[in-house]
Amino acid sequence: MSKQLNIIGELINNAYARARRAWADRNLEGFQNLAKVQTNLGARYLTLNIDGTSTMQVKQEEMLDFLPTLVPALQQATSTPISFDNPAVEFHRVGLSHYDRTKSPAPILNSLAASRDQLDEMIDLVREFDTRVIVIASEKFTEHGGSEACLKAEDVHQTAAYFVDRLKSEAARTNDDIIIDPGLAPVGADTYGLINVGLDGMQLIRQDAELHGCHMMVGLSNFAWGTPKHARHQLENAYLTLAMENGLDYALANPEKAPRPLEATSNLVAKLRAALEEGRPSQGVTQEEAGYDQAEAIMDICDDLEQA
Repeated sequence: MSKQLNIIGELINNAYARARRAWADRNLEGFQNLAKVQTNLGARYLTLNIDGTSTMQVKQEEMLDFLPTLVPALQQATSTPISFDNPAVEFHRVGLSHYDRTKSPAPILNSLAASRDQLDEMIDLVREFDTRVIVIASEKFTEHGGSEACLKAEDVHQTAAYFVDRLKSEAARTNDDIIIDPGLAPVGADTYGLINVGLDGMQLIRQDAELHGCHMMVGLSNFAWGTPKHARHQLENAYLTLAMENGLDYALANPEKAPRPLEATSNLVAKLRAALEEGRPSQGVTQEEAGYDQAEAIMDICDDLEQA
């Protein structure tokens, strides 16, 4: 693991209570405090996601009205660059229009994906505002113009290569400007083997000379979602070890939890590696059956951590 882990701080997101309170009150100081906290903990970028959640509705007009005030306030609090996180082109257009490049390095546009509407317009924004960009490689285009989840590592690799080619030819991006997200499923409910698909996809991306210099990231908190709380942080760190072996160098994460990879020789890393191997179907075993075996192995790890 020669690469450094770069954290994209995720606290400015309405999934977190402090961000929800700041949003409800349109409290700039609350948002600035979240920016400062994450910067002080070493975050390389700060996610800006003021969209709704399953329990809180936010209209696009509300976001667009607040961005011209919020973006300068965040840049006043810290020079750490922003990662604009939203599926809508207009969100990025407004946010980037109010981002001052004299105060902070290049921002990130999060993200391009096969399921995005107005994908061409998003690529145009990357070029116009000279941004870095996150590519979602966990979903692919279908023959009929739609999109679906990638269930094979080869599809993850092909999707990544497709977007990298377009970004280089249409948006004048270099590989260093591009961050590929191969996807990360909750390990306790991964009956489709998606965690292994992501790890194997990283390996294929790393082996592709045309993609050398591209970065790779995951949304780390997805991994241990649904597992017992006492085990989540250690499981996430063990996963980081495996992912960084395959080229991961960015993580969307909570910097307050101090995410960091464990030593490769750690007993927990060995157990997690073995559990994920359980998720690879052997001859005569279906993927669903292997997924259940993997889930059982993960719960055994959680039990061991509780007793430790």
